[in-house]
Amino acid sequence: MPILNRAAELQDEVSGWRRYLHENPEILYDVENTAAFVAAKLKEFGIDEIVTGIGRTGVVGIIRGQGAGRTIGLRADMDALPLTEITGKPWTSNTAGRMHACGHDGHTAMLLGAARYLSETRRFNGAVALIFQPAEEGGAGALAMIEDGMMERFGIEEVYGMHNMPGIPVGRFAIRKGGIMAAPDRFTITVKGRGGHAAQPHRTIDPIFIGSQIVGSLQAIAARNADPLRSVVISVTRFDAGTTHNIIPDEAMLGGTVRTLSEEIRDLAENRIRQIVAGIAGAHGAEAAIEYERNCPVTVNHDRETLHAAGIAQEVAGTANVDTDVDPSMAGEDFAYMLKARPGAFIFIGNGDSAPLHNPGYDFNDEAIAFGISYWVRLAEQRLSE
Repeated sequence: MPILNRAAELQDEVSGWRRYLHENPEILYDVENTAAFVAAKLKEFGIDEIVTGIGRTGVVGIIRGQGAGRTIGLRADMDALPLTEITGKPWTSNTAGRMHACGHDGHTAMLLGAARYLSETRRFNGAVALIFQPAEEGGAGALAMIEDGMMERFGIEEVYGMHNMPGIPVGRFAIRKGGIMAAPDRFTITVKGRGGHAAQPHRTIDPIFIGSQIVGSLQAIAARNADPLRSVVISVTRFDAGTTHNIIPDEAMLGGTVRTLSEEIRDLAENRIRQIVAGIAGAHGAEAAIEYERNCPVTVNHDRETLHAAGIAQEVAGTANVDTDVDPSMAGEDFAYMLKARPGAFIFIGNGDSAPLHNPGYDFNDEAIAFGISYWVRLAEQRLSE
C-alpha cells in the first residue's frame, strides 16, 4: 500500500509548518516558542488532551480512539543546533548561530501531520500519545520527560521514534533489531607535567609529548582490546596546550568521545582509557586526571516491535524500499532512554542526497513528509487494532 492520499494532500501545509520551525530554531530546553506552536496546532486539531511542561518544555498530546484499549507513544524531537546556516534557502534560520541542522523541524512537522490525520479519523482503539521532546541534542530531554512520569501518567505501553537519514533515498526506510545507534560517551584528560624552556626539555615533564603518547595508545583499544566484531570508536577531538613556540607548558588537556553498541564494550573502553592514561602519565613522571561522562545508552530496538515497524514501513514504501538490517550508526540518540523504559523501535526515513546531519548546509527534505505521516498513521492504527 502506498502513502496515504490524505498525507499527500497535507504535504504542502505541513511543509509550511516545517519551514516556519526551520526559520525559528530554538536550543535544548529553551524551546518555548516551538512548544507553544505545537500545542496551538494540537488544540486546533481537536486533540483530546494537551499537556505542556513535561520534562521542562516537552508537550504530550493524547488522541483517544473509538473504544477502550492500550496507549502507544510516537515521539518527535523539537530542538535545533548551535550552528550558523549556509543553505541560502528562503526559510533560512532567522537567528544567527542557530539552525535545524538535524531535521527536528521535519520530525515535529511530520508528527503534527499525523496528529491531524488521526484526530480526524480515529480508526483505532485505545489512545495515541504524541510526544514532542526538547533537548535531544545533548540535553537528555527524553530522560527528563521520563523522570517527569510521562510513561506512567499517560499509560504508554510501547514507544516509537523516527529520524531522517541523508544518503537514504526519499521514500525509503531503514531499521534493524537490537542496537541501531551508539552510546555517545565523552572524556576529558588533563595531563599535569612541569613546564620550562623548550631548549631544555630534560628539565621538564612535557605534557604535550605525554598527551601525544596517550592519543596514539587509545587507538589500541579498538585494535587490540575489543572483539573486532563488536564496534567501538574512540576519537580524540581536542588537544589544548601551550601558549608560544619556546615554552613547554605545565599541562595539556585532551578531549574526545567513545561510541559503543553494547554495555560490555562500553565498560571495557572506559576501563582501558583509565588504565592507559594512568600508565603513560606515570611512566613519564606526570599526573593525569580523567573526567568520563556516560551519556545516553545504546539505542536498542526490541525484536517484536521492530518487526511491526518494518512491516508498516513496507506497507508504506514497498518491501524493496525498506532495509530491515541496516548497519548501526555510531551517532547517539537519547530516544534510547525511552526504549529502556518501554518496548518499541526507532526507524530511519530517507532524506535523499542532502548535506549530512549537523552540517551548516543541511536541510530537511520536504518530499519525505508524506512518507513520514503515512508511517505514523499506519503504525498507530495497526498497533491499536490488535
